[in-house]
Amino acid sequence: MKRMYKGSCGDEYYKREIGFSKPRNFSRKISASEAMVKRLDLYGKLTGHEGCVNTIDFNATGDVLVSGSDDRRVILWDWATATSKFSYPSGHMDNIFQAHFMPFTDDCKIITASADGQVRLGLVLENGRVETKKVGKHQGRVHKLAVEPGSPYILYSCGEDGFVQHYDLRSNSSSKLLHCSSFTENNNQSTCSIRLNAIVIDPRNPNYFSVGGSDEYARVYDIRMYHQLDARTSSDRPIDTFCPHHLIKTHDVHITALAYSNTSELLVSYNDELVYLFQKNMGLGPTPLSLQGEDLDKLEKPQVYSGHRNSQTVKGVSFFGPTDEYVLTGSDCGHIFVWKKKDAKLVRLMVGDRHIVNQLKPHPCIPVLATCGIEKTIKLWAPTSKDVTPLPPDVQEIMEANRRGREDHSRVTLTPDMIMHVLRLHRRQVLAYIERGENSDDVDSDDDDRGGAAYVLGFSDGEEGENSECSIS
Repeated sequence: MKRMYKGSCGDEYYKREIGFSKPRNFSRKISASEAMVKRLDLYGKLTGHEGCVNTIDFNATGDVLVSGSDDRRVILWDWATATSKFSYPSGHMDNIFQAHFMPFTDDCKIITASADGQVRLGLVLENGRVETKKVGKHQGRVHKLAVEPGSPYILYSCGEDGFVQHYDLRSNSSSKLLHCSSFTENNNQSTCSIRLNAIVIDPRNPNYFSVGGSDEYARVYDIRMYHQLDARTSSDRPIDTFCPHHLIKTHDVHITALAYSNTSELLVSYNDELVYLFQKNMGLGPTPLSLQGEDLDKLEKPQVYSGHRNSQTVKGVSFFGPTDEYVLTGSDCGHIFVWKKKDAKLVRLMVGDRHIVNQLKPHPCIPVLATCGIEKTIKLWAPTSKDVTPLPPDVQEIMEANRRGREDHSRVTLTPDMIMHVLRLHRRQVLAYIERGENSDDVDSDDDDRGGAAYVLGFSDGEEGENSECSIS
């Protein structure tokens, strides 16, 4: 009998038809196939936000998508029909940077983080109304949250104040778990905060979490070492750190995003640099500055993914496929980059935004992808194309333009006089704030929705008043 299928996907279809492939194995192999990725096409757009969409997240079953935006609203979507189920005002006073379903709550509890420094909980009531309340607050912007796998109560936040906070939704308070500070040559405790942009929990061992921020090191901590401790007095000592060898002690890059694979590989995306995949045995240890050249030579180097540009916004990074066969990220050029995880081969380049693609979220069960960026819409991608889509003819020009942009990116050189001037201005702001008698408690009352000292005491890479994650510099 003449076979009607060709290629690797064809082989799998043929085996399935004659009973040589089990349904689950067939589904996994097809979803992970390069041919399936090359058939990803624009499935639909979700329209409803009035500002840049900064965050997207599927629920556990994948039938509902939640999004948050500069318009400070949260929308729940039936993405398959491209319709909004309902929306609600978050209670935040500034851009929403993350929205996440709490597991095992029937999608009735949604946690959000914002540029106003607040972490808020939205509770969907039986009558369809949504009540929101503040559950915690940082002194500065809060970019990311991490929910303990399988827990409807426990989560963590990281902020530009350098703190990681712990939340138990059964209580009405948060606690500061640790304060992340820069490394010093003599391994003494530093007083310089690391402005944190990312936090992720290891899915294979939820006791471990990783954070990244305003320096070159991804730090891994053991939660068990910090419970019941005072973040101000406990030692900031990670159990491991990760950094590409050529970036150690560079001080001119920072981490924008992290992601764990199902096998505890750590994916790290750097601002105006590249994306790196670290295995567990590639760690630099708790004190990376103590390593000598011969120590680094013994360590295996991470896999590198290149071609994109990550400069103008805080971009996400993600795995894709049933067993994380692919690596995804957005780019300043408006494209979605898809590489094979194993060899970093670029397999897809899709136009995801007229300006910049910021965030990407794979569906938890099927080969569907949601993306968002500077535009006010959310784009959905599914393998609906009849034909395999090759890389565009101008792929080399796109990648070369991104490379030149990275290399030509001018960084401001701060002289000691300039630094002292900035510090004097900052001190005046703090004193003025204190003199006004504002309450600067760690967790304010819910009536104080303005975030108070979040802007005065927080450090920002942008200009004054430029708190939008999707602002272009």
